[in-house]
Amino acid sequence: MTSRERLLAAIKNEPVDRVPVGPFGLGHLNPDDPFTWDFIQRTDPFISPGAGGDAIGGGNRRVTTEERTDATVMTLHTPKGPLTRVHQRTNITSAVVEFYCKNHTDVETVLAMPYEPPELDISQYNDWRERVGEEALVIVGVGDGICFPADYLSPEDFCLLWLDAPDLMREMTRVGAERLNDYVTRVCEFGVDGFRIVGGEYASVQLGPEGFAELVVPFDRQMVDIMHRHDAIAYYHNHGPTAQYYAMFAEIGFDALDPLEASPWGDCDLSEAKAAMPDVCLVGNLDDMEVIDKEPLEVVQQIGRERIAQAGTRGFVLGGTASGTYTEQGARGFMALVDVAEEVGA
Repeated sequence: MTSRERLLAAIKNEPVDRVPVGPFGLGHLNPDDPFTWDFIQRTDPFISPGAGGDAIGGGNRRVTTEERTDATVMTLHTPKGPLTRVHQRTNITSAVVEFYCKNHTDVETVLAMPYEPPELDISQYNDWRERVGEEALVIVGVGDGICFPADYLSPEDFCLLWLDAPDLMREMTRVGAERLNDYVTRVCEFGVDGFRIVGGEYASVQLGPEGFAELVVPFDRQMVDIMHRHDAIAYYHNHGPTAQYYAMFAEIGFDALDPLEASPWGDCDLSEAKAAMPDVCLVGNLDDMEVIDKEPLEVVQQIGRERIAQAGTRGFVLGGTASGTYTEQGARGFMALVDVAEEVGA
């Protein structure tokens, strides 16, 4: 089987010649380095480009940018005045330290802005499909409705909005989902046959089961239904402890789920997850940075054997935590896991 065939078979819970080993993205590897192509051919990578435009903000959102020595200041121009976002940098890291919306009034201002669907650009998707051929599975990355409040509010204000003004949070999420559903429909019409959905963890990690049930499940199920109506794969991403969400994941109806983190980063036991979600392909659950990128290859391989024993060889992709931050050492770890998958067999 080719990597694309192997990954699609695993996602559809069909027989495979061996368990796929699916690193997410190419980490810190140089795409033009010969080693990277060896890595792509040896493993079964997921490649996830975007499809152009700001699906939530729209094609007519006017933003001006000011570059400072240690920060980027973005100003969103609205009919009711400017809103500011600040992305600060240090020698070690960077983070958003000020978000567009600071209060309920700012949220209402953003919701009242005129919206125009963005233009699509699937050239990266097409380029990667042509470049990797059958050696990887290329899927378009897309957010979900809860990304709207999560992108525009700080984590603290995001949680407070759900506590203080739940109807406003519901409306912001509904509007985001409506715009994204239209976006996904248009992308499908361009012939894209696979998506990776991100955003659910904003609710599962920060708002808990009630927030996830109200703000994620019904809206994400709509998005997955659109993908399935166009015969596209729906692959879901959700960091953090997930055991208490298995029933809700199954209700959303997606085809595959990552990263299903093991302890101490999460609470996933693959055998329990497989029993709770028998129709979902599980993708994980070795940690890219703390296991695959750091441990000796023989340790990585032993953990890989244990994971295959837990999940079985059907409907499972042996992968990392989809961080996309692994180095060449991590790439060699993924390649070593292929030896394990071949050793175990179908």
